[in-house]
Amino acid sequence: MKKQIYNPYLPSYEYIPDGEPHVWGDRLYLYGSHDRFGGSTYCENDYVCWSAPVEDLSDWRYEGVIYQKTQHPYQCERKELFAPDVARGVDGRYYLYYSVAHSSVISVAVCSTPAGHYEYLGDVSSPNGQPLGKLPGDLYQFDPAVLVDDDGRVYLYSGFNPAKEKDEAGRIYAGCHVTELESDMLTVKKGPVIVIPRDQNTDSSARYFEAPSIRKYHDIYYLVYSVRCAGLHYYYSKYPDHGFQYGGCLHSTSDVGLHGHTIEQPAYPVGNTHGGLVLINDQYYIFDHRLTNNSSYCRQGVAEPVTMDEHGLFHQAESTSCGLNQ
Repeated sequence: MKKQIYNPYLPSYEYIPDGEPHVWGDRLYLYGSHDRFGGSTYCENDYVCWSAPVEDLSDWRYEGVIYQKTQHPYQCERKELFAPDVARGVDGRYYLYYSVAHSSVISVAVCSTPAGHYEYLGDVSSPNGQPLGKLPGDLYQFDPAVLVDDDGRVYLYSGFNPAKEKDEAGRIYAGCHVTELESDMLTVKKGPVIVIPRDQNTDSSARYFEAPSIRKYHDIYYLVYSVRCAGLHYYYSKYPDHGFQYGGCLHSTSDVGLHGHTIEQPAYPVGNTHGGLVLINDQYYIFDHRLTNNSSYCRQGVAEPVTMDEHGLFHQAESTSCGLNQ
């Protein structure tokens, strides 16, 4: 690499939490939410993109604003753009999936290049045009993660799991669920079906809370998710829509559970977490974020190498100051 690089790996003025790393061509592209220095809530800025050549993960380049809050075409209670994901469709275009704060609707924007200017395309909807997650009794849609499989089939993962079972509109907090989409990347083909039920793991230190992120390596599907204030964990399966087994913890930026530290009394501030896996030059990495400025609303990206064993399982990565340096 041209230089050493430290966590947080982006410039100190930049606040990109919920990082989703994707390799297209010879570059790594990093998508995420966009916090504001001194912010009073989550995700106050527009979506931007950063990228780096796969041969030099210290050489990050600002790609600019890729989607603005004002581009969302209709009024919502709040217009903060929550955690996104991007997938390359079977048509070769790039699709950005996002939800506006507390809307329970997954919206989609599209662009011909990974880091160009995305344009609103529509909302994920049933064939009759009804947006998924809009009606009472629907499964609550939150934190989209998208996989275009090797056979061209498209899977959208989503879900929130707070203490209560429904929101004020009667939509159900069911855990993590997956919906198969048509090749237009918008229309529901099948589902949603629950892949991680809200009570799947009775141990609260491993229970699904939010932030699904999906990858496929060696014909195994890895579903990374957030445990409330306890780091990123994962499930794995041979199938994209069922059969998921718990794999363990991948990464934690705090020390809850270590040396007697609790959520109420951590040594490092705790808050939400969200990130994803990526394979670069035969090395796996987990991208995550941490709180800075002692604020839940000023989150910055961190990354660490992770190791896959001979059984296809990942081991937890240590939190360090220089993960991308190896």
